[in-house]
Amino acid sequence: MRIQGPVAPMAATAIDRIPQERACSGGCRYEPKFDGFRCVARVGEDGDVQLWSRRLKRLDAAFPEIVSAVSGTLPPGTVVDGEIVRWGGDGRLDFAALQRRHVTRRTGSPITEPCHYVVFDVLEAGGTDHRPAPLSARRAELERLLRGLPGTSRIVLCPQLRDVGEARLWFEILVAQGIEGLVVKAAGDPYKEGRRGWWKVKHRTTTEALIGGVTGSIEQPQTLLLGRYTTAGVLRVVARTTPLTPRARTALAGALSEAGPGHPWPEPLPAGWAGGLPSTRDPIHYTRVAPDAVVEISVDAAVEHGRWRHAARFLRLRQDLTPGDVPQDLDLE
Repeated sequence: MRIQGPVAPMAATAIDRIPQERACSGGCRYEPKFDGFRCVARVGEDGDVQLWSRRLKRLDAAFPEIVSAVSGTLPPGTVVDGEIVRWGGDGRLDFAALQRRHVTRRTGSPITEPCHYVVFDVLEAGGTDHRPAPLSARRAELERLLRGLPGTSRIVLCPQLRDVGEARLWFEILVAQGIEGLVVKAAGDPYKEGRRGWWKVKHRTTTEALIGGVTGSIEQPQTLLLGRYTTAGVLRVVARTTPLTPRARTALAGALSEAGPGHPWPEPLPAGWAGGLPSTRDPIHYTRVAPDAVVEISVDAAVEHGRWRHAARFLRLRQDLTPGDVPQDLDLE
């Protein structure tokens, strides 16, 4: 069946370890997990280019240089999946710059931070719907489509490995370039539109933070709102945890107390003040607690507006540490 409208992209499930090659149908394929905007690009039969986000919102107006690059690279009747990214001057991926681009283009400002489109899958080409085909066949078709791209192109073929040893090396060294981790795909699997079928392994770091608030109750917290002091001595929200397990709630019993009138955070928190939320549209109702309990958490490398963008994982209560032992801002040392 030919693709007529927007496509809900295939998704990945988070796992903690890089699987061996034999763990996947047809063998595992390993790709960098880029920190950008997921984008499905469609070139219509008339040559018109449409860019669709993960949530099926149009991105054409925000990234006209990607529209132009896709138009000049891919023939009519082609649909590909990939990630729009922005490389900063230091060679690292810069998600904040990508967001600035998105906003400034909506306001009609000129392009000052051009982006690239990293393509990792093909869904349709040459009149053929490739979604039912195994990844290995889709990859061969994608390499054919993007063969001979000049180094100046804003279209980039996503690198891919078959060897788990090389993938582990990638996992360790690419974090310095802002790569979040790896996406692991089965060579024998079809493209599962709108469904999970890939794995993602993110580079995570263990660090400490202060509990500044909880959702739920102090006796039975559901998630933790975490803070760090700035170098100026201001307690800022830096993360929200994933939902706590019963064991974690038991570990926190008796360690939390309701905050006094000097707590610096408003109640409720404005939308978007804490990372890792299912929705950032609604204010966050929570209970403020005295920010003197230190917890050890696991976070990934993604940062936005001075906060960890994705939810932190609670590891343990650190009763051996005081607030003065917690790093400032988003330092990880």
